[in-house]
Amino acid sequence: MKAINTVILAAGEGTRLRPYTLNRPKCMVEINGKQIIQYQLDVLQSQQIDSIAIVTGYLSDMLQPFGLKTYVNNRYNETNMVWSLFCAKQEFKGTLVVSYGDIVYSKNIINDLIQSPHDISVVVDRKWASYWRERFSDPLDDAEILQCDQQGRIINIGQKPKTLNDIEGQYIGLMKFSEKGQKILQDTFKIAQKNGKLGNLPVEKAYMTDLLQAIIDNGHDIWPVNIEGGWIEIDTVKDLNSKITLNRLEEIIISCTSK
Repeated sequence: MKAINTVILAAGEGTRLRPYTLNRPKCMVEINGKQIIQYQLDVLQSQQIDSIAIVTGYLSDMLQPFGLKTYVNNRYNETNMVWSLFCAKQEFKGTLVVSYGDIVYSKNIINDLIQSPHDISVVVDRKWASYWRERFSDPLDDAEILQCDQQGRIINIGQKPKTLNDIEGQYIGLMKFSEKGQKILQDTFKIAQKNGKLGNLPVEKAYMTDLLQAIIDNGHDIWPVNIEGGWIEIDTVKDLNSKITLNRLEEIIISCTSK
């Protein structure tokens, strides 16, 4: 197996988690007495994934004690995920895993992702709806379109859905690129820079799903790694304090400690 390089995207301010992020980066907010970033590191390192870099921005100095290779997005307050990812383009080699900094996932999920044979794979929760109903009064709130073709490839991702039928699963913010996939990733970004836009947004403001959709629109395959739960996202104060978060976190911890 080629070396696995992981990049964690953790540059944003986490405004929806205030007041908890007034004095710390979002990924350092604690759930059940432990920081989000530490849960991620424990899972990755338990699977012998030790090449881990992080893209920081907001209060970046606070992340130095973790001893990770660090890239700083100095424009964190005016840019988005895609821009942060390319701050760490030196890590584009071997097998590249990219993770959002506000998620926690089980070791089974990272293993399934690594074992995916495709050049570009993204983790998709097929049982997203029950989780979203616990988090939002309307499950369409904060959800995104995800649709696949008859072969199983993702063909639409990231747009605002009109109905639940627009959503076959929910992308969780965890993906993998082979060396060929990384070339596709970089070529797509270069085209977007030349055009000045990624989707309908300036490149600096683009979301990761805008980049993934552009890859699809350029004729490349993106495949889902299908899961059914086993992860959490900490994006709002409600997420932090909800019973569903703690219950799912306990399940993740149990799965990670079992053989």
